[in-house]
Amino acid sequence: MALSSGDNVPSCTLSVMGDSGPTPLTTDDLFNGKRVLLFALPGAFTPGCSMAHLPGYVATADKIKAAGVDTIACLSVNDAFVMGAWGEAQNASEIVMVADGNCQFTDAMGLTLDGTGFGMGKRSQRYAMIVDNGVISHINVEDGPGVDASSAETMMALL
Repeated sequence: MALSSGDNVPSCTLSVMGDSGPTPLTTDDLFNGKRVLLFALPGAFTPGCSMAHLPGYVATADKIKAAGVDTIACLSVNDAFVMGAWGEAQNASEIVMVADGNCQFTDAMGLTLDGTGFGMGKRSQRYAMIVDNGVISHINVEDGPGVDASSAETMMALL
């Protein structure tokens, strides 16, 4: 069952691309004492994610932060190398590109997508959430294809 508003985010270790390679990032480090807007998507460099989802957050990052968000994070079930390269390719310098390489966070959120029929294995469903000091205050999960409920514009309206 998927986590919902009022639930604590799962505790686990993710990773980001650092100056000298993949660097561990705990969910405590990411969420505790902060207001975070995290959006998750099925895969880096995929068409919908690269053309519709991430660009909206890149374009509105300053407005989102001005509305009281400390960190904007993009999460996918990819490795830190891929997430780092994708962030660079998309000029996403204001967004923390988070790798959930083992699908640990996504599984714990209850938001795993079975992409085996497409040769993609386990992935994350497309969603976005606002987390206040480790507690989910809003979460919007897409019901089907497309980017609507989890778009930057939709989430900004909740800030």
